[in-house]
Amino acid sequence: MLQRTTVIAACFAMSIIGCATAQTAAAPATVAEISKGKALVDAKGMTLYTFDKDEAGKSACNGPCAQNWPPFMATSASGPPNWTVVTRDDGSKQWAYMGKPLYTWTKDSKAGDVTGDGVNNVWHFAHP
Repeated sequence: MLQRTTVIAACFAMSIIGCATAQTAAAPATVAEISKGKALVDAKGMTLYTFDKDEAGKSACNGPCAQNWPPFMATSASGPPNWTVVTRDDGSKQWAYMGKPLYTWTKDSKAGDVTGDGVNNVWHFAHP
C-alpha cells in the first residue's frame, strides 16, 4: 500500500510541476529601453508595434501592409499570461499582446530603432 501511495503522490507532484512550467512559459518578446521609454522587442531587439485598425484578436494588416509591417509570427500555440496567438487571413499565426497583434517595421534598421512610432497616426510601439 505504501508503494502505491508513493506512486500516486509522485504523479500528483509531477502534474503540479507540469502546470507550473506551462504557466511560466517564456514570453515571445522581451522588454527593452528605447528612446521613447520601455517597449516590447523581438529576439533581435527590434521594436514591436501595434496597429490601431486591428480588432481584438484579428489583424487588419495583410498583403502590402504586411510587407512593410511584418507580423511577429508565433512559433507556438500559446504563451504566458497576456500573450495570445491570432490566426491571420492566410492561416499563419501571429503573436498578440493584451489582444493586440504585433508587428515589426521594415524601416527600423537596428535594435532599438523606433521609426515606425506614429506612422500615419495609426502605428505605435508596443508598451509592456
